[in-house]
Formats: sequence, structure tokens, C-alpha cells
Amino acid sequence: MPLFSKSHKNPAEIVKILKDNLAILEKQDKKTDKASEEVSKSLQAMKEILCGTNEKEPPTEAVAQLAQELYNSGLLVTLIADLQLIDFEGKKDVTQIFNNILRRQIGTRFPTVEYISAHPHILFMLLNGYEAPQIALRCGIMLRECIRHEPLAKIILFSNQFRDFFKYVEILLKNQPKLIEFLSGFQKERTDDEQFTDEKNYLIKQIRDLKKTAP
Repeated sequence: MPLFSKSHKNPAEIVKILKDNLAILEKQDKKTDKASEEVSKSLQAMKEILCGTNEKEPPTEAVAQLAQELYNSGLLVTLIADLQLIDFEGKKDVTQIFNNILRRQIGTRFPTVEYISAHPHILFMLLNGYEAPQIALRCGIMLRECIRHEPLAKIILFSNQFRDFFKYVEILLKNQPKLIEFLSGFQKERTDDEQFTDEKNYLIKQIRDLKKTAP
């Protein structure tokens, strides 16, 4: 029995559709609305493969296929590079997909950790994301997941870009009251989105607590 029915696209098809539509978003032409919709659908399909549903567990073979397609196609890099072009819900999906694939373990190996170790610019793309307000939170969540793994943490610690962390902390401290005020009023109407509210409150708490630990 085939792993995917005719109504369900296989990982290679999902990756191709997603990559093609991200390329359309990059061009910023008249087709972006349709492309944005296709990107959302593809991210949802990808998330379903990786995370499963309430009715079924993630299919191991499909997860392996999807991971390999993400590596071979370079889509993991493209998703981070184009994160600003993806809508709010899509950004959340990208974060979940990235962190899920990063945690994937085969025996004692973490294939995505090995992939990122061989492509360290991915880490610095995430680090540079702190400079873009629309994606700073998402990049921070993904970067935090990366540095849980010693090989990736070492790459950042021994890089020239590591000092940028201190620059960002300094900026946060200088603008702390303004940032807290801005974030407190940001998207207040989104009361139905518990995850968004939790993340926003977490970010505000992190900024507040900086003062306590700063010298």
C-alpha cells in the first residue's frame, strides 16, 4: 500500500511547491496572494507529516523523506531567508517545523544538527534575524533550540558574531521602557490566540528581567 494517497502530496512534492511559491513571494508580483496561500498550505502539510495529527502518529518513513528533501533542496535555508515574506501563522509554522526537525534523532545522531554544523551560515542568519522586528522573536526561538546542541552552541560561541549578543542586550536596556510599552499594546485584539499572548508575555518578561541581571 502506498504511503501517500493521490489526494495527499508526498514530501518531495510539498517541498517543490513550497520552494516554487516562496520564489514567487520573493519577486513581489501580482501572484503573491495565491503564492502566500500555497505557502500556508504546504507548511501545514509539512507540519502534519512531522507532528502527526490527533488521529495518527507521524509516519517515520515520511518524516525521513521530508528531512532529506529539506536538506537536499536547501529549503531549510530558504525558509529562514524568506521568513519576513511569510504571514504571521506561517512564521509560527516555520518555527515549529524547524525545531521539530532539529530534535529529530536517529540512535545517537541528530541529522539536522549535523546538517547545520556543515552549513553554519544558518545560525548566523538566525542571529541576524534579531535585527528585523517582524522575525526577531521567531529567530530567537529557533536559535535557542539550536544552542541546546553543543556542536551548534560552539559554532556561535567561537564566532566573531557572538559579540552581537551583547550589542542587542545593550540596545534592549537603553530602550527597555519603550519596548515594554510597545509590546504591551501590540496586537491587543488577538485575545483568542493563546500561543501569541503567551509568547508576547514571555518576551516582555525577558526584557524586564534584563535589568536585574545587567551589571
